[in-house]
Amino acid sequence: MRRVVLGGWVLVLCCGCAGAGGGEGRAPGAPTGVTAEAGSATSVHVMWNAVSADPAVRAYEVYRDAVKVAEVPGSTRMADVSRLAPSTTYVFSVRARDAEGRLGPAGREVRATTPAAVAADRSAPARPGGLVGRTVGSRAVQLSWTASTDDRGVVSYEVHQGGTKIHSVGGNQTATVVTGLRPGMRYSFTVRARDAAGNLSPAGPPVVLTTAPGDDEGRDTAPTGFRATTRLADGAYHLDLSWTAPRVDGVVTEYEIELDGKPATSLVWGGTPPRGTAAHSLYLGREAGVGHRVRLRARLPDGTWGAYSAERTVTTGENRDTGS
Repeated sequence: MRRVVLGGWVLVLCCGCAGAGGGEGRAPGAPTGVTAEAGSATSVHVMWNAVSADPAVRAYEVYRDAVKVAEVPGSTRMADVSRLAPSTTYVFSVRARDAEGRLGPAGREVRATTPAAVAADRSAPARPGGLVGRTVGSRAVQLSWTASTDDRGVVSYEVHQGGTKIHSVGGNQTATVVTGLRPGMRYSFTVRARDAAGNLSPAGPPVVLTTAPGDDEGRDTAPTGFRATTRLADGAYHLDLSWTAPRVDGVVTEYEIELDGKPATSLVWGGTPPRGTAAHSLYLGREAGVGHRVRLRARLPDGTWGAYSAERTVTTGENRDTGS
């Protein structure tokens, strides 16, 4: 296995490998997909993708500048950092620690600015309404709700599973996808709104959903709009791929490309993942008339692999994309 940096992607070239993972005796890798968003005038909600490591990640540490401000169990991918100053920009990073006590490097730094304080605001936002949801296979659900109202403005929405907060989104967002669920399980979700003063609304009516039994990898967690074409350049054929990232409750930074039934390349986005359509090219060789099958899947923010995209069939020398 070797890594090559190309156009923002960190390519992990595989020879029969099944994906990136930790190695024995090595510290965990840097968390990817780190985001930070103000939850109120004095708090910021930080999220990140799960790190795959062997031994497993025991804890995540959240840093504000160079100061550790939170530590959460390895099963958690979020933390709320409080006691901040209003109208202030902060820099956050996250590090993983494994069961052996090894501390990995920090993921990329992200910034968040708290809104201005609102004097003497003791009025909580109205409860969000119209919460609806649908299951996305056996491991995910999609939720949407009606915007809350507040005399000073809603800063964020909190998603709760039972009595536990599991996610937070900005005040201008009224939908999300929650991943990392278990097959055949019944879940109850509610949403609450928070304003700049930190006032939290009552929960809206719950929505109860049951994930599909078994393990179908969550079909709707697959990349969409997947296309594959071949082209000739400098006497050799190349496979051009394009796709749209699946909608999940976090940032997708890693993909695995399967060529002719075998893992060929893992792509790890080294910076900010592209919005909308992503693209990548593979070298196929110099021989015309050779058929290939290709598909890809995303590593979800909870550390699991999503479903594969539709498989495409191409032939070198024929610039066409055939769905199978």
